[in-house]
Amino acid sequence: MRAMQVTAYDQPLSMQEIDMPRPRAGEVLVRIDACGMNFGDTLMIKGTYQEKPPLPFTIGMELAGTVTEVGADVTDLAKGQRVAAYAGIGGLAEYAAIPAEICVPIPDEMPSVDAAAFLIAYGTSHVALDYRAGLKAGESLLVLGASGGVGLTAVELGKLMGAEVIACARGAEKLQVCKAAGADHLIDCETDDIRAIVKELGGADVVYDPVGGDQFKAAMRACNPEARLLPLGFASGEVPQIPANILLVKNLTVIGLYWGAYAKLRPSVLTDSFKTLFDWYVAGKLSPHVSNVLPLDRANDALDLLRRREATGKVVVQIA
Repeated sequence: MRAMQVTAYDQPLSMQEIDMPRPRAGEVLVRIDACGMNFGDTLMIKGTYQEKPPLPFTIGMELAGTVTEVGADVTDLAKGQRVAAYAGIGGLAEYAAIPAEICVPIPDEMPSVDAAAFLIAYGTSHVALDYRAGLKAGESLLVLGASGGVGLTAVELGKLMGAEVIACARGAEKLQVCKAAGADHLIDCETDDIRAIVKELGGADVVYDPVGGDQFKAAMRACNPEARLLPLGFASGEVPQIPANILLVKNLTVIGLYWGAYAKLRPSVLTDSFKTLFDWYVAGKLSPHVSNVLPLDRANDALDLLRRREATGKVVVQIA
Protein backbone atom coordinates (compact mmCIF):
# COMPACT_ATOMS: atom_id res chain seq x y z
CA MET A 1 0.00 0.00 0.00
CA ARG A 2 1.02 3.66 -0.33
CA ALA A 3 2.01 5.72 2.71
CA MET A 4 3.59 9.13 3.23
CA GLN A 5 6.40 8.50 5.68
CA VAL A 6 8.97 10.30 7.81
CA THR A 7 12.27 8.73 6.78
CA ALA A 8 14.53 11.42 8.31
CA TYR A 9 13.72 14.11 10.86
CA ASP A 10 13.04 17.66 9.68
CA GLN A 11 12.76 16.56 6.04
CA PRO A 12 9.73 16.41 3.71
CA LEU A 13 7.59 13.28 3.79
CA SER A 14 8.22 10.75 1.02
CA MET A 15 5.76 8.40 -0.66
CA GLN A 16 6.63 4.78 0.12
CA GLU A 17 5.25 1.40 -0.90
CA ILE A 18 4.99 -0.64 2.31
CA ASP A 19 3.33 -3.86 3.39
CA MET A 20 -0.34 -3.65 4.27
CA PRO A 21 -0.80 -4.27 8.02
CA ARG A 22 -2.79 -7.18 9.37
CA PRO A 23 -5.11 -6.71 12.34
CA ARG A 24 -4.06 -8.49 15.52
CA ALA A 25 -6.38 -9.55 18.31
CA GLY A 26 -8.42 -6.55 19.43
CA GLU A 27 -7.72 -4.61 16.22
CA VAL A 28 -9.55 -3.79 13.00
CA LEU A 29 -8.13 -3.04 9.56
CA VAL A 30 -9.44 0.28 8.24
CA ARG A 31 -9.37 1.46 4.64
CA ILE A 32 -8.64 5.13 5.17
CA ASP A 33 -10.74 7.69 3.33
CA ALA A 34 -9.38 10.88 4.89
CA CYS A 35 -6.80 12.05 7.44
CA GLY A 36 -7.02 15.27 9.44
CA MET A 37 -3.74 17.16 9.75
CA ASN A 38 -2.65 18.73 13.03
CA PHE A 39 0.12 21.02 14.26
CA GLY A 40 1.41 18.06 16.28
CA ASP A 41 2.21 16.29 12.98
CA THR A 42 4.68 19.04 12.12
CA LEU A 43 6.39 18.60 15.50
CA MET A 44 6.54 14.83 15.01
CA ILE A 45 8.35 15.37 11.69
CA LYS A 46 10.92 17.53 13.50
CA GLY A 47 11.32 14.95 16.26
CA THR A 48 10.19 17.42 18.95
CA TYR A 49 6.75 15.99 19.76
CA GLN A 50 6.17 14.39 23.18
CA GLU A 51 5.93 11.01 21.44
CA LYS A 52 8.77 9.96 19.11
CA PRO A 53 8.13 6.80 17.02
CA PRO A 54 11.16 5.01 15.55
CA LEU A 55 12.04 5.84 11.95
CA PRO A 56 10.59 5.31 9.42
CA PHE A 57 6.98 5.96 10.39
CA THR A 58 3.74 7.21 8.88
CA ILE A 59 2.29 10.37 10.40
CA GLY A 60 -1.41 11.25 10.63
CA MET A 61 -2.99 11.43 14.07
CA GLU A 62 -6.68 11.21 13.19
CA LEU A 63 -8.42 9.36 10.41
CA ALA A 64 -11.77 8.25 9.04
CA GLY A 65 -12.52 5.20 6.94
CA THR A 66 -14.23 1.84 6.63
CA VAL A 67 -13.52 -1.40 8.50
CA THR A 68 -12.42 -4.06 5.99
CA GLU A 69 -11.24 -6.79 8.38
CA VAL A 70 -11.92 -7.58 12.03
CA GLY A 71 -9.31 -9.16 14.31
CA ALA A 72 -9.93 -11.78 16.97
CA ASP A 73 -11.82 -10.74 20.09
CA VAL A 74 -13.46 -7.73 18.42
CA THR A 75 -17.20 -7.87 19.00
CA ASP A 76 -18.47 -4.28 18.77
CA LEU A 77 -17.33 -3.42 15.22
CA ALA A 78 -18.16 -5.12 11.92
CA LYS A 79 -16.79 -5.26 8.41
CA GLY A 80 -18.19 -2.41 6.33
CA GLN A 81 -18.71 -0.11 9.33
CA ARG A 82 -17.54 3.51 9.00
CA VAL A 83 -15.34 4.70 11.86
CA ALA A 84 -13.10 7.56 12.96
CA ALA A 85 -10.11 7.15 15.24
CA TYR A 86 -7.45 9.13 17.06
CA ALA A 87 -4.60 6.75 16.28
CA GLY A 88 -1.64 9.03 17.00
CA ILE A 89 0.20 7.94 13.82
CA GLY A 90 -0.58 6.05 10.61
CA GLY A 91 -3.29 8.19 9.03
CA LEU A 92 -1.43 9.17 5.85
CA ALA A 93 -1.72 5.72 4.32
CA GLU A 94 -4.26 3.65 2.44
CA TYR A 95 -4.84 1.25 5.37
CA ALA A 96 -4.18 1.10 9.10
CA ALA A 97 -4.59 -1.61 11.74
CA ILE A 98 -6.11 0.11 14.77
CA PRO A 99 -7.25 -1.01 18.24
CA ALA A 100 -11.01 -1.40 18.11
CA GLU A 101 -11.40 0.36 21.46
CA ILE A 102 -10.25 3.69 20.02
CA CYS A 103 -12.56 3.56 16.98
CA VAL A 104 -15.71 5.67 17.07
CA PRO A 105 -18.62 4.83 14.74
CA ILE A 106 -19.39 7.70 12.38
CA PRO A 107 -22.99 8.93 12.06
CA ASP A 108 -24.49 8.24 8.64
CA GLU A 109 -24.98 11.97 8.18
CA MET A 110 -21.24 12.71 8.50
CA PRO A 111 -18.99 12.69 5.40
CA SER A 112 -15.50 11.22 5.86
CA VAL A 113 -13.81 14.62 5.43
CA ASP A 114 -15.88 16.03 8.31
CA ALA A 115 -15.15 12.94 10.41
CA ALA A 116 -11.40 13.24 9.82
CA ALA A 117 -11.55 16.87 10.91
CA PHE A 118 -13.68 16.23 13.97
CA LEU A 119 -12.14 14.16 16.76
CA ILE A 120 -9.03 16.09 17.80
CA ALA A 121 -10.27 19.62 17.18
CA TYR A 122 -13.72 19.28 18.74
CA GLY A 123 -12.59 16.70 21.29
CA THR A 124 -9.75 18.88 22.56
CA SER A 125 -11.92 21.97 22.88
CA HIS A 126 -14.85 20.19 24.51
CA VAL A 127 -12.72 18.38 27.11
CA ALA A 128 -10.79 21.61 27.76
CA LEU A 129 -13.80 23.87 28.18
CA ASP A 130 -16.24 21.45 29.79
CA TYR A 131 -14.30 18.81 31.73
CA ARG A 132 -11.18 20.78 32.64
CA ALA A 133 -12.23 24.44 32.91
CA GLY A 134 -15.92 24.01 33.76
CA LEU A 135 -16.97 26.86 31.45
CA LYS A 136 -20.34 28.27 32.51
CA ALA A 137 -22.99 30.13 30.56
CA GLY A 138 -22.50 33.85 30.86
CA GLU A 139 -18.73 33.68 31.41
CA SER A 140 -16.21 35.42 29.16
CA LEU A 141 -14.05 33.08 27.05
CA LEU A 142 -10.90 34.38 25.36
CA VAL A 143 -9.70 32.11 22.53
CA LEU A 144 -6.16 32.67 21.24
CA GLY A 145 -5.25 31.24 17.83
CA ALA A 146 -8.99 31.35 17.21
CA SER A 147 -8.94 30.71 13.45
CA GLY A 148 -6.84 27.52 13.70
CA GLY A 149 -7.93 23.90 13.79
CA VAL A 150 -8.64 23.70 17.52
CA GLY A 151 -9.18 27.42 18.13
CA LEU A 152 -12.13 27.69 15.79
CA THR A 153 -13.89 24.77 17.50
CA ALA A 154 -13.33 26.50 20.86
CA VAL A 155 -15.13 29.57 19.49
CA GLU A 156 -17.99 27.43 18.20
CA LEU A 157 -18.31 25.31 21.35
CA GLY A 158 -17.89 28.27 23.70
CA LYS A 159 -20.80 30.03 22.02
CA LEU A 160 -22.87 26.84 22.09
CA MET A 161 -22.16 26.50 25.84
CA GLY A 162 -23.45 30.02 26.46
CA ALA A 163 -20.20 31.97 26.90
CA GLU A 164 -19.38 35.44 25.57
CA VAL A 165 -16.56 34.65 23.15
CA ILE A 166 -13.59 36.90 22.40
CA ALA A 167 -11.65 35.59 19.39
CA CYS A 168 -8.00 36.54 18.81
CA ALA A 169 -6.49 35.75 15.41
CA ARG A 170 -4.19 37.18 12.76
CA GLY A 171 -5.73 39.46 10.10
CA ALA A 172 -9.21 40.56 9.03
CA GLU A 173 -9.91 37.52 6.84
CA LYS A 174 -9.26 35.03 9.64
CA LEU A 175 -11.25 37.11 12.11
CA GLN A 176 -14.27 37.01 9.80
CA VAL A 177 -14.08 33.20 9.92
CA CYS A 178 -14.15 33.47 13.74
CA LYS A 179 -17.15 35.78 13.57
CA ALA A 180 -19.00 33.31 11.36
CA ALA A 181 -18.28 30.60 13.98
CA GLY A 182 -20.01 32.69 16.65
CA ALA A 183 -17.40 35.05 18.14
CA ASP A 184 -18.92 38.07 19.89
CA HIS A 185 -15.72 40.17 19.86
CA LEU A 186 -12.67 40.14 17.56
CA ILE A 187 -9.02 40.99 18.29
CA ASP A 188 -6.31 41.17 15.63
CA CYS A 189 -3.16 39.84 17.35
CA GLU A 190 -0.96 41.59 14.76
CA THR A 191 -2.18 45.12 15.45
CA ASP A 192 -4.33 45.17 18.61
CA ASP A 193 -3.40 45.33 22.29
CA ILE A 194 -4.85 42.05 23.59
CA ARG A 195 -4.60 42.99 27.25
CA ALA A 196 -6.19 46.42 26.86
CA ILE A 197 -9.09 45.26 24.69
CA VAL A 198 -9.96 42.25 26.86
CA LYS A 199 -9.93 44.44 29.97
CA GLU A 200 -12.20 46.98 28.23
CA LEU A 201 -14.59 44.11 27.48
CA GLY A 202 -14.73 43.18 31.17
CA GLY A 203 -11.84 40.71 31.41
CA ALA A 204 -11.60 36.98 30.71
CA ASP A 205 -12.95 34.20 32.92
CA VAL A 206 -11.46 31.39 30.81
CA VAL A 207 -8.46 31.61 28.44
CA TYR A 208 -8.04 28.93 25.77
CA ASP A 209 -4.47 29.06 24.49
CA PRO A 210 -2.81 26.88 21.81
CA VAL A 211 -0.32 29.70 21.05
CA GLY A 212 1.76 30.52 24.15
CA GLY A 213 4.42 33.21 24.11
CA ASP A 214 3.52 36.88 24.44
CA GLN A 215 -0.16 36.23 23.78
CA PHE A 216 -0.40 34.03 26.88
CA LYS A 217 1.31 36.74 28.96
CA ALA A 218 -1.10 39.42 27.72
CA ALA A 219 -4.12 37.20 28.28
CA MET A 220 -3.07 36.31 31.82
CA ARG A 221 -2.87 39.99 32.73
CA ALA A 222 -6.38 40.54 31.35
CA CYS A 223 -7.93 37.78 33.47
CA ASN A 224 -10.64 38.35 36.04
CA PRO A 225 -10.12 37.05 39.59
CA GLU A 226 -10.57 33.25 39.76
CA ALA A 227 -10.12 32.90 36.00
CA ARG A 228 -8.89 29.61 34.50
CA LEU A 229 -6.14 29.49 31.86
CA LEU A 230 -5.78 26.49 29.55
CA PRO A 231 -2.37 26.09 27.87
CA LEU A 232 -2.91 23.52 25.10
CA GLY A 233 0.14 24.08 22.92
CA PHE A 234 2.82 26.52 21.89
CA ALA A 235 2.39 27.36 18.21
CA SER A 236 4.37 30.57 18.78
CA GLY A 237 7.42 28.45 19.59
CA GLU A 238 7.71 29.96 23.06
CA VAL A 239 6.65 28.14 26.23
CA PRO A 240 5.62 30.94 28.63
CA GLN A 241 7.08 31.03 32.11
CA ILE A 242 4.21 31.77 34.47
CA PRO A 243 4.85 34.24 37.32
CA ALA A 244 3.37 32.70 40.43
CA ASN A 245 2.80 36.10 42.06
CA ILE A 246 0.15 36.97 39.45
CA LEU A 247 -1.59 33.63 40.08
CA LEU A 248 -1.54 34.40 43.80
CA VAL A 249 -2.84 37.97 43.63
CA LYS A 250 -5.72 37.15 41.26
CA ASN A 251 -6.48 33.63 42.52
CA LEU A 252 -5.90 32.29 39.01
CA THR A 253 -5.80 28.63 38.03
CA VAL A 254 -3.62 27.29 35.19
CA ILE A 255 -5.00 23.99 33.89
CA GLY A 256 -2.85 21.88 31.59
CA LEU A 257 -4.40 19.64 28.96
CA TYR A 258 -2.78 16.89 26.90
CA TRP A 259 -5.98 15.60 25.36
CA GLY A 260 -4.48 12.45 23.82
CA ALA A 261 -3.35 11.18 27.24
CA TYR A 262 -6.95 10.49 28.22
CA ALA A 263 -7.05 7.56 25.78
CA LYS A 264 -5.06 5.66 28.46
CA LEU A 265 -5.52 7.83 31.55
CA ARG A 266 -9.32 7.87 31.59
CA PRO A 267 -10.91 6.77 28.27
CA SER A 268 -14.44 7.55 29.48
CA VAL A 269 -13.58 11.25 29.36
CA LEU A 270 -13.12 10.95 25.59
CA THR A 271 -16.00 8.59 24.89
CA ASP A 272 -18.45 10.71 26.90
CA SER A 273 -17.23 13.81 25.08
CA PHE A 274 -17.54 12.17 21.64
CA LYS A 275 -21.13 11.11 22.38
CA THR A 276 -22.08 14.68 23.21
CA LEU A 277 -20.27 16.09 20.18
CA PHE A 278 -21.74 13.61 17.69
CA ASP A 279 -25.23 14.30 19.08
CA TRP A 280 -24.64 18.03 18.53
CA TYR A 281 -23.38 17.36 15.00
CA VAL A 282 -26.41 15.27 14.07
CA ALA A 283 -28.66 17.98 15.55
CA GLY A 284 -27.00 20.53 13.26
CA LYS A 285 -25.37 22.47 16.11
CA LEU A 286 -21.79 21.89 14.92
CA SER A 287 -20.35 22.46 11.46
CA PRO A 288 -16.68 21.51 10.96
CA HIS A 289 -14.76 24.15 9.03
CA VAL A 290 -12.32 22.56 6.57
CA SER A 291 -10.41 25.16 4.59
CA ASN A 292 -8.29 22.79 2.46
CA VAL A 293 -8.66 19.23 1.15
CA LEU A 294 -5.60 17.81 -0.66
CA PRO A 295 -4.71 14.38 -2.11
CA LEU A 296 -2.21 12.02 -0.44
CA ASP A 297 0.66 12.91 -2.76
CA ARG A 298 0.32 16.56 -1.66
CA ALA A 299 0.56 15.85 2.06
CA ASN A 300 3.68 18.03 2.30
CA ASP A 301 1.68 20.96 0.93
CA ALA A 302 -1.00 20.29 3.54
CA LEU A 303 1.60 20.46 6.31
CA ASP A 304 3.04 23.69 4.88
CA LEU A 305 -0.40 25.30 5.20
CA LEU A 306 -0.22 24.58 8.94
CA ARG A 307 3.39 25.73 9.30
CA ARG A 308 2.68 29.03 7.52
CA ARG A 309 -0.63 29.46 9.37
CA GLU A 310 -2.43 29.93 6.07
CA ALA A 311 -5.31 27.57 6.87
CA THR A 312 -8.46 28.37 8.78
CA GLY A 313 -10.07 25.51 10.66
CA LYS A 314 -8.81 22.12 9.51
CA VAL A 315 -6.67 20.81 6.68
CA VAL A 316 -7.61 17.30 5.50
CA VAL A 317 -5.78 14.87 3.22
CA GLN A 318 -8.08 12.67 1.16
CA ILE A 319 -6.52 9.27 0.64
CA ALA A 320 -8.61 7.68 -2.10
